[in-house]
Parts: sequence; C-alpha cells; structure tokens
Amino acid sequence: MTTWKGSDLEQIGAAEELDLQSERADGTLRDPVTMWVVRAGDHVYVRSVKGPDGPWYRAMQSRHQGRIEAGGVQQEVTFREADPGEYADVDAAYRDKYGRYTSIVEHVLTDRARASTLRLERR
Repeated sequence: MTTWKGSDLEQIGAAEELDLQSERADGTLRDPVTMWVVRAGDHVYVRSVKGPDGPWYRAMQSRHQGRIEAGGVQQEVTFREADPGEYADVDAAYRDKYGRYTSIVEHVLTDRARASTLRLERR
C-alpha cells in the first residue's frame, strides 16, 4: 500500500466531490463518475449508494484500479475493499462532512452502501 502525501490527502479529503474513472479490462478508462469522498485517518474512501449493485462499482471489479480527481489532485489509484472494521470511522466521516444533506447522507450509511466501501490507495 502506498500512502498519500500530506497535501494530497488534505486536498482530497476537503473536496466536496471526487471524479472516479475505473479501468476497463483492456486498461482504458471509463467515463468519470462524480461522487462523495471522505477521509478517515490517513485513508480516503468512497461508497456506492446502490451498494455492490451500483453500475460504477460493478465496472470497477474488472481491474480494481483507475484514476481519481478531487481538490485539484489527479492520481492513479487502486480500489481496495475496506475491512468492516473501518466502516464506523467511514460512517462518522460521511456524517461529519455531508450531514447538512440529511435526507441524502443516510443513503451512504445503509448496510448495502457499507458493503461497497472502497479505500483508495495511490499507485
């Protein structure tokens, strides 16, 4: 696992949204998907509101890598499934960062969404 540089971690964590492009089996990038991103500790996470059935999440399964852009940072990443032990910290990060969107944030706090929690690691 490659750790994030301090400034990149701060910028991505502070960004309101992240653009994620997963790689196809042939290595080309899919169109970007815009989503919420949170920082918990020294890690960056995303979740699919639709859980593992979400289209972008299913597409990510072919290679588990891609590119993100957020807060002025563009980075090649590996998508790692988060351990269930990380879910509570990620939940807290979503509540803290996006709690003002009460009716929306609850959608990323369901068991279905938790099952799609991905830790984004620098490549």
